[in-house]
Amino acid sequence: MKTTLLYILLIALFIPGSAFSQTGIVGGTITDNETKNVISGASISIKGALAGTITDGEGKFQINIKLPLPITLIISGVGYARQEITVREFSNQILVALSPASTQMNEVVVSASRVEENIMQSPVTVEKMDIRAIRETPAISFYEGLQSLKSLDVVTSGLNFKSINTRGFGGIGTGRFLQLVDGVDNQTPGLNFSVGNLFGLSDLDAESAELIPGAASALYGPVAFNGVLMMKSKDPFQYQGLSVQTKLGVNHVNDTNTDAASLYDLTMRYAKAFNNKFAFKTNVSYFKGLDWYATNYNDIDQNTPAAQRGPSNPGKNSLNIYGDEVAQTIPGIGRVSRTGYEERYLTDYKVDNLKLNAAMHYRISDNLEAIYQYNFGKGTANYTGSSRFSINNFTLQQHRLELKGSQFFIRAYTTIENSHDSYNPRTLGQKVNQEWVQDLSGNKVSPNVADATWFSRYEAAYKGNITGIVANNHGIARGFADQGRFMPGTAEFEAMKDKYQFIQGLSGAGIFSNSKLYHAEGQYDFSKSIKFLDVLAGGNLRKFDMFTNGTLLDDKNREITISEYGAFLQLSKLLFEDKFKLVASARYDKNENFKGSFTPRVSAVFSPVKNHNFRASFQTGFRNPTPVDQYIKLFVGPITILGGTPENSAGLPAYSNSYTASSVGAFGAAFGAAVGSGTPPPTAIANNKHLLQKSNVAYIKPEQIESYEIGYKGLISEKLFIDVNYYYSNYTDFILNQVVISPTSSVLSGDGTVNPAAAMEILNRQAQAYQLYTNASDKVSAQGSSLGLTYYFSKNYQLSGNTTWTSFDLKGANPNNIPAFNTPKFVSNLILTNRNLFKNIGFSMNYRWQSAFNWVGSFSDLQPGRIDAYGQLGAQVSLKIPAAKSVLKIGGTNLNNKYNVQAYGSPAVGGVYYVSLTFDDFLK
Repeated sequence: MKTTLLYILLIALFIPGSAFSQTGIVGGTITDNETKNVISGASISIKGALAGTITDGEGKFQINIKLPLPITLIISGVGYARQEITVREFSNQILVALSPASTQMNEVVVSASRVEENIMQSPVTVEKMDIRAIRETPAISFYEGLQSLKSLDVVTSGLNFKSINTRGFGGIGTGRFLQLVDGVDNQTPGLNFSVGNLFGLSDLDAESAELIPGAASALYGPVAFNGVLMMKSKDPFQYQGLSVQTKLGVNHVNDTNTDAASLYDLTMRYAKAFNNKFAFKTNVSYFKGLDWYATNYNDIDQNTPAAQRGPSNPGKNSLNIYGDEVAQTIPGIGRVSRTGYEERYLTDYKVDNLKLNAAMHYRISDNLEAIYQYNFGKGTANYTGSSRFSINNFTLQQHRLELKGSQFFIRAYTTIENSHDSYNPRTLGQKVNQEWVQDLSGNKVSPNVADATWFSRYEAAYKGNITGIVANNHGIARGFADQGRFMPGTAEFEAMKDKYQFIQGLSGAGIFSNSKLYHAEGQYDFSKSIKFLDVLAGGNLRKFDMFTNGTLLDDKNREITISEYGAFLQLSKLLFEDKFKLVASARYDKNENFKGSFTPRVSAVFSPVKNHNFRASFQTGFRNPTPVDQYIKLFVGPITILGGTPENSAGLPAYSNSYTASSVGAFGAAFGAAVGSGTPPPTAIANNKHLLQKSNVAYIKPEQIESYEIGYKGLISEKLFIDVNYYYSNYTDFILNQVVISPTSSVLSGDGTVNPAAAMEILNRQAQAYQLYTNASDKVSAQGSSLGLTYYFSKNYQLSGNTTWTSFDLKGANPNNIPAFNTPKFVSNLILTNRNLFKNIGFSMNYRWQSAFNWVGSFSDLQPGRIDAYGQLGAQVSLKIPAAKSVLKIGGTNLNNKYNVQAYGSPAVGGVYYVSLTFDDFLK
């Protein structure tokens, strides 16, 4: 694949320019139409080409071009309406006056159709956070500020780890939502999801973010099942100079778990262009702070009746205490769990994040640009998945090579991850618990018998078999069993933590992944060649190269790679005097392990009069199983976790010779009852073996979605902006786990009845349990609607509000076969801004509220946990200091400091208060 890409790039380098090109200079001055002041940093580009520049401190610009006249210049600036002018002769005296823009009428988006178009006429719902909104967000980072966008759900799992999603089936680290940074997939190959913005853009380099809520597979492939977030960095040709931002803050105010803690974020960006031919940029960003504490100690033990759970339950399994998951039912006593350790003693809450970026841009001609970019990220963070995980010194590297023109691009990139010191605190607690247990003689036992020995000590003490120990007292029995326990903070405890944190695989708590992702894609716009129809085509190749060294996948002695490809075609046409726009697209994707997926999309936009646009669309989508879904092979004692591809289970009887787990349970209960009533075991087997059912589990395949949407976007009286939509989606083939039990003997006899020998093996526990990845046939639906309003008042005031309603319908499906919806029914935002309240002083305020809902996740053993409704206010005030080319900003989020939990088992999140100072436009 690499050789092919190099060949394509080399060919592209010799694409000839126009034979009729002219050489000359186009230049002039850009001013503000109202104040008549010159505009520094305005962008000037040539329509249909890549050549362009920015104005200097005196508002002047100059472009050396080699194109035939006439040409069209596109002039834009932050806070100004975009303007196009036609240049028919070379001149250095062009004067352009830009008018301030107060509405979204001229906003341009790319994500909706993969080509530039006016946001008002987008064929699908799209939201945008522009560079002004990025600068003015009250949030501590632009990524956190995305939560003000309509339809977007944000879940905080840690101070520097936030997960985003749209339209349901949310979670932390969802693999159903695509995040792109400059067209590059930001997921980690081993985790198969984007780790928030841990390896994304810095605030100083972020130019815009566009959001497509809902299925977008027709243009973006399998990961865009729930939507796409497309983030764009600043072009070094257009944004030059040195920028430095320092941000100091505090969190944990009035936190009962710890004292108030400081946090800081230092960011630097430098970009320089030479003769409008070569440009480069570098970015450095470092963040450090104290993470939020996860302190939910609710008892979630499923084997204890709900009424008997709580602090006095001897078998309690507290959510954020680890080690107490190990439990046993002791005859004559009942269920007892081991004494665990609180998360705070097992996890490092000192989080940080380093981002480094460098890019070189070379304009081979006015319409051909080559780009090389390198990204490096390193971070420590905590997040909630099937357990609470500590991403410790995790690194991600990306290399991007791109060649682009005004009508095409060819892009190739690779992503390389290294989990380094990451680990599972829950497993760590269990491992530490196995290091100190004593037998009844007071001798320390080996870890492999520690749990059994601890329970035997507990039993002996509780039953009064220990001299001097009061019988029938759970507290005293626990204290006796815990003799020798390593206490948090002691040298012994810390030594065991360090030991097991760095042991990877089942023998320790460490997590190992050094997986890679290779991707190449291209796109060509045929609109200039085909006059009666706009045609866009593209395709991509992708390869996962997995390596967990046998700790998760069966890749210790063999290579696991997954290849896939996709191609799309989009046709669009303006009809009825350009009032009706019809867009149709189709995409075909093929993963080597699955049948190909065909995903069409049809949409239309009707604009009967200026500023009023009605849209409707039908979209389809799919999601391929992740590499872990396909190839996990983990032997965990009595059960083997097995990914769902045929290759992964070759030689194992899981699919071909097994019983369903539910039928094994029914058979065991019936056999026990029969023997208990005096029936001889052979007869009990013969009479009840019919209850055993041969499993029929299908190999894994992609999930599917169909979605219908209507919407309206309009501007009334140049004052009120309205955006409303409604959607209805159907889902099927959700990925789930199913447990089967496989005996040594054939499950069926020659006559098709249950084999008695296999039934006997089940009773004698001469069988292996398998947890298989497969799909549910159940169909469910979701629907929702969003309304956004923005009113532009006089004197620069702007009031915006949006609300999103989401509803889920099981349609009679088995809830155990469907992923948790994990989405509030209502989410609302209210935003008030004034960019120029007084001279050089502006402010913005954002109040966000969401309704209560139940959160279901594997961390809590799929037991619902209530997420209470909450609202939080964010605000910032900024002061521009023109003489110092700087901006002072004071702000905070969750100003009322009401701690709220956004995912069950994750920490409670309080207020963050900060002050930042940004120096911009130096050394331009």
